[in-house]
Amino acid sequence: MRVGIDIGGTFTDVILFDAETGQIVRTYKVLSTPRNPERAVISILSKIQQMKVNMVIHATTIATNALLGQIGLELPRVALITTKGFRDIIEIGRQKRPTLYDLFFDKPKPLVPRNLRFEVDERINYRGEILKPLNPNEVREIVQKIKQLKIISIAVSLLHSYANPKHEQIIGKIIREMYPKAMISLSSEVCPEHREYERTSTTVINAILMPIISNYLSKLSKTIKDIFRIATFLIMQSSGGLSSAEEVCKLPISIIESGPSAGVIATAWLSKLLGINKAISFDMGGTTAKAGTVINFSPLFTTEYEVGGKAHFGRIIKGSGYPVRFSFIDLSEVSAGGGTIIWIDEGGALRVGPIGAGADPGPACYGKKGPATITDANVLLGRLGEYLLGGEMKIYPELSQQEFKKLANEIGMDIIDIALGAIKIVNTIMARCLRLVTIERGLDPREFSLVAFGGAGPMHACFLAKELGIRRVIIPPVPGLFSALGLLVTDVKHVFVKSVRNLLDDIDPNELENIFLTLENKGFHILKKEGFSSDKIIMKRFVDVRYWLQGYELIIPVVSPITEVELRNIAQRFHEKHKSTYGFIMEDEPIEIVNVRVEAYGLLPKPKLVKIKQGKREPKQDAIVGNRKVIFEDSEEEVKIFKREKLLAYNEIEGPAIIEEYSATIVIPQNWIAKVDEYGSIILEVM
Repeated sequence: MRVGIDIGGTFTDVILFDAETGQIVRTYKVLSTPRNPERAVISILSKIQQMKVNMVIHATTIATNALLGQIGLELPRVALITTKGFRDIIEIGRQKRPTLYDLFFDKPKPLVPRNLRFEVDERINYRGEILKPLNPNEVREIVQKIKQLKIISIAVSLLHSYANPKHEQIIGKIIREMYPKAMISLSSEVCPEHREYERTSTTVINAILMPIISNYLSKLSKTIKDIFRIATFLIMQSSGGLSSAEEVCKLPISIIESGPSAGVIATAWLSKLLGINKAISFDMGGTTAKAGTVINFSPLFTTEYEVGGKAHFGRIIKGSGYPVRFSFIDLSEVSAGGGTIIWIDEGGALRVGPIGAGADPGPACYGKKGPATITDANVLLGRLGEYLLGGEMKIYPELSQQEFKKLANEIGMDIIDIALGAIKIVNTIMARCLRLVTIERGLDPREFSLVAFGGAGPMHACFLAKELGIRRVIIPPVPGLFSALGLLVTDVKHVFVKSVRNLLDDIDPNELENIFLTLENKGFHILKKEGFSSDKIIMKRFVDVRYWLQGYELIIPVVSPITEVELRNIAQRFHEKHKSTYGFIMEDEPIEIVNVRVEAYGLLPKPKLVKIKQGKREPKQDAIVGNRKVIFEDSEEEVKIFKREKLLAYNEIEGPAIIEEYSATIVIPQNWIAKVDEYGSIILEVM
């Protein structure tokens, strides 16, 4: 048995999967416990402790929450050791202003105060040549000061250490000898790439997260061992792959976007199963909505990210946070979930978010004295019934009405008009989020299918699809736990990077091949250590490419072995991707390979969606569980309510209608038809 655990801001989802039969055995969805996230997990795992579980896979948002200032996750003090003259690099940063015309703008506060930044008088140039040797005695004096200050996490980022890590390695060795309790982040191991500010910022953030993540994972690991004894514990990374808790503790920046990545991976898996080569992953939960793009069954990736900053409709505002250089699934995220609060501003205008009600108190209809939220709006419009989670969780429509009447008194509108207005606002916010991962990436959303999941996603999916011109929406099995399912359909993954910085025309194919082989050998040994046999290990090659003197790179896949022909193919692929991304190419400009990148995968068995029983076009009568008045954008309809578990393959349902299930509710508007495929997915199409 394998268990997938996804801790969200509102709900914690758990899926139990039998690796021998390839079937989902059980699903659990409970309210999260934000101040003590392990508590919700333990309450579920204790119910299945008699099962023979040999693997537990976990997605978490603890790294992001810590950098955003969640109470109870105070950031530890960190020391920085850097090259003489570069002490202030994390304070100087880049000339990026998130608010261009704000005369009173304050840059983000440096994560390491100036008195905890230490300089060593050494120098290595960009070729990796040592210009000034490191003095070990100087390093020992600095380490002694750090030890006296009782700082347990140390970041080391020296100039051009990506080209030659020798001096950083000496410093790391001295720290381990003098201060064994210290946690060490070397930039040559964390982010071996050029760009001093980004590399130093990444290393500092890694050092900050090390104590927090190590403490969290050690507690959870102990709990899991106590319950299941021999279970392997793996963590979802931002790159869409799994890693051991031990590796994550060394590189906690790898899980900053752990939770959202799982949904995109699940979408890639489902799109391959259904033969859909262009899909948009749309995950609307209780706290946020997230979108990603999958092309030819693979998510799009980026290495540019900022944490702890601000976002505008899913777009990260550059310069408002702290840059991190790592492999991330290209995601857009907005504060627009079922628990997003509806309120009236000082000017008397209706507003939605960005604050959410979370798990406690949650929406008003949960009965815990919560405010009016998007979930409450759907309750008032009849789109949600009286129970959630298969009857385990009662909904109180009268409490939703009470909160909306308070809003009505402020704004002088009917409560139904307020509910419809709030839904339109949140749909507009989420539509911008979807445009960000399609139109702003040079992609036409009309060519894509929308895979909608999360507890709230299936309720809003058709309305979003209409706004973007998308004609097909897919609601997967167990949509409310689909991200947790994504944890069970991915593989162990490690990413290795080597800075090259050379023109494509000047590169020796044999030399480039040797660099790839060195990185692949490193990945092979780590995966073998983690228990994977040779036939379960695969490698994928990439290069970061740009035009000469360009500011940013594009990630281009590489086919092995490296030959003169493959170098020309890399150039052609780069031109094609540059054209699709930016709208133009410069064929006469020289091309530079900046980094060599290897992704090492340890393959795990995947769940198999079991084909459901076949039926006729008309659903059986026992699939209809009642009728309900539902308010749409411009009409009120008496619609049939269907139970998803009773639907059979090839059943069709014309909208307007509602399909209810354990983890979500599907709203089918007018002029849409729902078709059940052989795997139980609901395919919604415009009639």
